[in-house]
Amino acid sequence: MNDSLIDIRLRLAAFAQERDWDQFHTPKNLAMALSVEVAELVEHYQWLPTGADEELDEAKRTGIRHELADVLMYLVRLADKSGVDLHAAVLEKMELNALKYPAGQVRGDARKYSEY
Repeated sequence: MNDSLIDIRLRLAAFAQERDWDQFHTPKNLAMALSVEVAELVEHYQWLPTGADEELDEAKRTGIRHELADVLMYLVRLADKSGVDLHAAVLEKMELNALKYPAGQVRGDARKYSEY
């Protein structure tokens, strides 16, 4: 997975450089663009009972796939511009979450860690 993220990061940097877009890819702008793409992703699920696969037609599946790609691209680009190693950050956060949500204590319980 780490190699895949590196590949995406390098491809996105080259894509932006070829278009002279690096000047616009500030952390603020990328964070804002990321939030817009997340909203566009959520739109595909709006008003569905659960968003399960059987509720989606092919057009919705395609839209979701493309919006997920947009979210990932902006996330990877934001991490790159912010100097964040996403792989390391995920591993760090998983360790913290394991401490907050011990499996034996929270199994089958969706409440926030501060509520148990």
